[in-house]
Amino acid sequence: MALNPQITNLVIILGMMQVSKKIPFDDPQVLLAVRILYIVTNIVISGIYWYLQNKINAKKDLTTLKYVEPAPMGSADEPKLITTTVHSYDLQQLRALWKSQLMGVGMMGVMHLYFKYTNPLLIQSIIPLKGAFEGNLVKIHLFGNPAIGDLKRPWKAAGGLMGMGGQGEPKADKKSIEQAERAGSGGVKEE
Repeated sequence: MALNPQITNLVIILGMMQVSKKIPFDDPQVLLAVRILYIVTNIVISGIYWYLQNKINAKKDLTTLKYVEPAPMGSADEPKLITTTVHSYDLQQLRALWKSQLMGVGMMGVMHLYFKYTNPLLIQSIIPLKGAFEGNLVKIHLFGNPAIGDLKRPWKAAGGLMGMGGQGEPKADKKSIEQAERAGSGGVKEE
């Protein structure tokens, strides 16, 4: 049984916080080395995502994918039927990964350059790289795992704080899709 990624992230963060207390960040050489480590890990992540994009576009899997996307929590909206292709779904998921990575770099830039925090550089050199290798797209397109079980599309949205996501998981069962089609909630093919 594998450990929950959120638990391992917490263990890494707590461990790296203890390690970072012992690192002399006031030494310019050490600070430069940690900055280089942060930049290199982000270059590696960008390389992985670029490779995934090329792999997805090379496969161009046009298999139709239908699922019901739940309404956002607290919303009066109906669940929406989504009809797309595996290719489009994977590219949409990859765009979300890019966006998340860029947000992390932006936040780290503000924290480090504006507020002069140095400890998070070390932690943010490890956690995003770990997260990139744990992603479903990487497991399928980089490691070659079959898209069955937990890797079957559509994927569950990653839980937010303490595993509480903003909405339920997408449903791809026949009954949910038929209900959404009868309700007339969506069904327009997303490109």
